[in-house]
Amino acid sequence: MKTDLTKILSIPGQTGLFRYIAQARTGAVVESLADNKRSSFGANNRISALSDISIYADDGEVKLQEVFEKMKAELGDAEAPSAKASADELKDFFGKVLPGYDRDRFYVSHMKKVVSWYNCLKQYASLDFEQQDQEGAEAEAEAKEE
Repeated sequence: MKTDLTKILSIPGQTGLFRYIAQARTGAVVESLADNKRSSFGANNRISALSDISIYADDGEVKLQEVFEKMKAELGDAEAPSAKASADELKDFFGKVLPGYDRDRFYVSHMKKVVSWYNCLKQYASLDFEQQDQEGAEAEAEAKEE
């Protein structure tokens, strides 16, 4: 089954990733990927869909999905370095995966989140992603032209 990053959420202050389940009166109902426990988070929580997150690069921003795909190509079936890895190890890893990352704005703390999210998706979901709506719309437009 493909993973839809628009429905995979990161919630500051909470460990792990969450799957969006439904809208609630006061916020959103989510389910932890790790243990399938459901919770409700209010509108005051800064909930971010992974599809909305980008990494700063020298030539603009790179969507997180693209970074995950590059990580998968580099790692194969292996896990990404641990979030507890040394700063130098993480910088070396992202230097291989995303050579043009912005070294002034993509901090080690961000790298730790990205490898943690990658390993969480690898373990509890899938690294085979659904394509974003924009690409789907482009393919649909091309099909109509033919």
